[in-house]
Amino acid sequence: MADSQPVVNDFSAPMTSGQTFQLSGRPARHTVLFFYPKDNTPGCTTENMAFRDLYEQFQAAGTEIYGISRDSLRSHEGFKAKLGLPFELISDADEAVCLQFNVMKMKQMYGKTVRGVERSTFVIDASGQLVKEWRGVKVAGHVDEVLEFVARQA
Repeated sequence: MADSQPVVNDFSAPMTSGQTFQLSGRPARHTVLFFYPKDNTPGCTTENMAFRDLYEQFQAAGTEIYGISRDSLRSHEGFKAKLGLPFELISDADEAVCLQFNVMKMKQMYGKTVRGVERSTFVIDASGQLVKEWRGVKVAGHVDEVLEFVARQA
């Protein structure tokens, strides 16, 4: 990927399993951060299950996966257990990470304009460089596309 890609500012945030995510502390060659609107909603459930189902293939490509939403850790723990997710979920209740990645958008929901998370996915390499981003993601086929991208990078 071109050297013109931005380096992502380091950040830390609470995540499931009593851990703290630290961007600079990632061991993987690539890190997938996928932002989703809300735990236990149809599209977000489908997206998390798709990442779960391909988790071993992401691991084989040297890639770690983290889901991020504004939900609480308690909500994330229940959602993770319910779906049997093998990856951690990051809680961004104060929207600091969402704002850093510019994923907070005004959206139409049931005929009303609401402020929420735009479904987006980012791939960051081991040096902290943003190498790929998808914004305004449609769930169908998206996780396959992300896997295809990281597999080519491995």
